[in-house]
Amino acid sequence: MPTQNTKYQLLPGYLIRRVNQLLVAQFFEETIKQNITPVQWVALCATQASPGLDQITLSREIALDTSTVAGVIDRLELRGFILRKPSSLDKRVKLLFITKKGLTLLNKTSPKVIELQDWLLSPLSANEKKVFLKSLHKIIDRGESNTSD
Repeated sequence: MPTQNTKYQLLPGYLIRRVNQLLVAQFFEETIKQNITPVQWVALCATQASPGLDQITLSREIALDTSTVAGVIDRLELRGFILRKPSSLDKRVKLLFITKKGLTLLNKTSPKVIELQDWLLSPLSANEKKVFLKSLHKIIDRGESNTSD
């Protein structure tokens, strides 16, 4: 349990949140004209990579709950970036497809997003980058397996 002497700035959760804040702020600065959020961008990427996926699958792919993803899809569809079509197997299921307009947006923003990833990791050596990414994957994998030591 943290005490009065705990240096919260040294806690991993605090540091991860700060890194995320920096990256999100840079994302918005770079994509301000496109008016897209990081979550919308990744939803477009996943939809482009797997045309015809459904909302539940998209939710799993981008690690967000289905109600949040529903709102993201609603906004992307409203702007003409994603198209929902009923499944031929089950009319209750809507399949997602990126539109030409969505693909144009993705093609315009993706190079900037990749540059941001490079910017984020630029203070690290090649080996540090490798270790950092491997460590993040280990933490995520542990969280997803829901086990504790």
